[in-house]
Amino acid sequence: MMIKHAQGLMLILSLAACQPAPSHHGRSAPVAGGDWTLPYGKWEFAFFTPKALPAIVTHVRIVDTAGYLDTFNTLDGTQDNPSSVERWSDKVRRSSIHFNKASHPPQYMIFCWDSIIDMKTYETSLFFPQEVWQKMKTPASYKALSGSTVWYKTMLFGLAPEGKVRVWLQDVGNHPNYPVPVTDLTTVSGDKLTVCKGITRHTKGYGYTQTTQEFIKGKTYPYGEW
Repeated sequence: MMIKHAQGLMLILSLAACQPAPSHHGRSAPVAGGDWTLPYGKWEFAFFTPKALPAIVTHVRIVDTAGYLDTFNTLDGTQDNPSSVERWSDKVRRSSIHFNKASHPPQYMIFCWDSIIDMKTYETSLFFPQEVWQKMKTPASYKALSGSTVWYKTMLFGLAPEGKVRVWLQDVGNHPNYPVPVTDLTTVSGDKLTVCKGITRHTKGYGYTQTTQEFIKGKTYPYGEW
């Protein structure tokens, strides 16, 4: 049953790849069984990179548990994380997210990103199992310092050289972020691009800033274990 469900999602996205990106969302995919309404309203997602190894996300499509295909062309910025040097920090925090929001947990996601450090466009796709949805709608066993309930409502995507992608749910305080057990995570580039073919902010090529040049000087690519 799960295989058929996954195939249905992939078919929707493969058909969507042949169409212009819609400016709105509509129910167009299988609905996940159960009630996955989030008690805090919308969840958020954000992208970041290791220190001085820049990338930028340009396009996102999400099929959520309600069967909606959400398309994002305007996105919050992809930030670098000064604490992620040679390996990912597990305490990355992101706030003030304005555009990257959705109403229901994600079943499937595909996004396009320009890796400036790799000088190429990547297309990453991944599935989210039910345990992730459950984590997103269940409060933590502890409170924030303010006394408020802690929800796993912000999903973080780390983008590294070689097209490597890691995913977490953001925690609070000194608690490490929760590694998201995604399935079938695939990243492609070049002639294997489908949804992301022709989507780039670097039509005239790539160049490193002085900050990046100085940071990678004397270091060995991919500049860490990601």
